[in-house]
Amino acid sequence: MPDGARAVRDEDAFDVPAVDAWLRQQTVVPDGLPEVNQFSGGASNLTYLLRYDERDLILRRPPAGTKAKSAHDMGREFRIQKSLKPVFRYVPEMVAHCNDESVIGSEFYVMERVVGTIPGHHSLGVDLTAAQARQLGFTLIDTLVELHAVDPAAAGLEDLGRGSGYVGRQVAGWSERYRKAKTWNVPSYERVMTWLAANQPVDVGTCVVHNDFRLDNVVLAPDDPLRVVGVLDWELATLGDPLMDLGSALAYWVQADDDWAFRRFRLQPSDVPGMLTRDEIVDYYSKQSGLPVDNWAFYEVFGLFRLAVIAQQIYYRYHHKQTRNPRFKNFWLPVNLLERRCRKIIRQA
Repeated sequence: MPDGARAVRDEDAFDVPAVDAWLRQQTVVPDGLPEVNQFSGGASNLTYLLRYDERDLILRRPPAGTKAKSAHDMGREFRIQKSLKPVFRYVPEMVAHCNDESVIGSEFYVMERVVGTIPGHHSLGVDLTAAQARQLGFTLIDTLVELHAVDPAAAGLEDLGRGSGYVGRQVAGWSERYRKAKTWNVPSYERVMTWLAANQPVDVGTCVVHNDFRLDNVVLAPDDPLRVVGVLDWELATLGDPLMDLGSALAYWVQADDDWAFRRFRLQPSDVPGMLTRDEIVDYYSKQSGLPVDNWAFYEVFGLFRLAVIAQQIYYRYHHKQTRNPRFKNFWLPVNLLERRCRKIIRQA
């Protein structure tokens, strides 16, 4: 059983025979119903393992409860990966998309499982020396640079974004989302949002951006843990500014010398001995991509603010009893912590 696969939560269960019947109309699977488990990681779309005899498939579907207007679009997520696969080798192989909500109550799609190690919150899942962990850090950023170098037209994704003005749309859009999801126990973020609006740079380019690029969204080769064989979770991918993508990625990058409070909410093993620091990643990305990074404070603050909005949107669902998942009970705490971190960076800038 892959790491992180657990029994399906009651509130996330679905009609397995219905999925099996639909799936047999799309592809060839072995006889019998699949064994179904749920991956415990992730806090947005739900991910399940369908284990047939000699074939493992992955099913993705939205969560229950109120959803952001543009989020959880299964057809879009499926199309992006299917289009990217021929030009970006790390994308999983898509099987089929179901837009008939009568099957399980929502749209969903199925893809092949990418076999390998997915780093967890507290461990890479493999034993690496400090030198190897450092090399893995470089490999991770090389993978992001490779994605940003993909020609959207070559992938048939030139219509995925809305053109220039991406930075401005992101600042305005995430600010609106935060205001709509705010609860009584989190700060207003008005000073942060005002600063972002007043200090936004022009777009440095337009490329395919992943928008959730993290250690726990990559798959490491089973025979070589320093080699990436898969990049997962394309829910937020679009066409946008590459430095905004880097800023969003590094919002999750908690390093070994960060204060105890920030490290408490670490979501990936980015602080293992030897792993790159955020400054080293920015310098290396700039060197490998050829893009100068002259206003990093803006991208860093934006990434942290965006992460706070994501956490608050999830907490909003728990706060209003749209989910009973106890993992989300204290998501308001990092929202407070991230606001203080944003304001500290703004003061230093």
